[in-house]
Amino acid sequence: MANLTLGPAKEPRSSRRLGRPPKSERAEETRERILDAGEELFARNGFHGVTVRQITRAAGVDVALAHYYFGTKRGLFDAVFLRRAEILNKERLASIDRYESSAPGGQPTVEGIIEAFLAPVLEIWARGGPGWDHYFALVAQVNNTPEWGGETMARYFDPVIQRLIAALRKAMPSARDEDLYWSYQFLSGALTLAFAQTGRIDRLSGGLCRSTDAAAVLARLPRFTAAGFRAVCEGRGLLKSA
Repeated sequence: MANLTLGPAKEPRSSRRLGRPPKSERAEETRERILDAGEELFARNGFHGVTVRQITRAAGVDVALAHYYFGTKRGLFDAVFLRRAEILNKERLASIDRYESSAPGGQPTVEGIIEAFLAPVLEIWARGGPGWDHYFALVAQVNNTPEWGGETMARYFDPVIQRLIAALRKAMPSARDEDLYWSYQFLSGALTLAFAQTGRIDRLSGGLCRSTDAAAVLARLPRFTAAGFRAVCEGRGLLKSA
């Protein structure tokens, strides 16, 4: 994961005038408030639909502080994305490692690997509160943005995805890489649609299902996607060459 250099070397005059030293506890709290406001507004309006001034107004801070801490709007956006991506990646990598080391008979299954990959994310989504809701909505939006979403997702999430693929190769040694990557593409689409919480399933099911029900997603998505991986990666005879 690339290291981000956020903000210029010197504190802006307006920040010095307000008496906010860059390394103080107050400064760190201010930085977090800017990130929280940016996370919510980017999730709601998209990258192009919000200004740095609107974000700092929502955070209740001087706009100069955003430029000091993050440099540009893209620097602020990257910091918003990185903050929780690091947590997710750490949890998912640790979960896959734990599962592989404790799999019965030393033989990890497709179902077990997929659950190890998805469960930490879905559990965080279920109990994380509004901040995580905003973040996951932002991930859903970015994952479906052709302009620069692919580059952003690759920068922050590719290492953990490649770890998943490597684990699945061991569980399905005859699987072709192209089938593994297509299957992941479909998993990613299903996951980020769940994150978007569009309300579509609520209306479609007449209220039987709720798009905000993270527990229902956790109970079903790992099994659903594991079956899809098996059907595509092990059912080669059923697929026609493109």
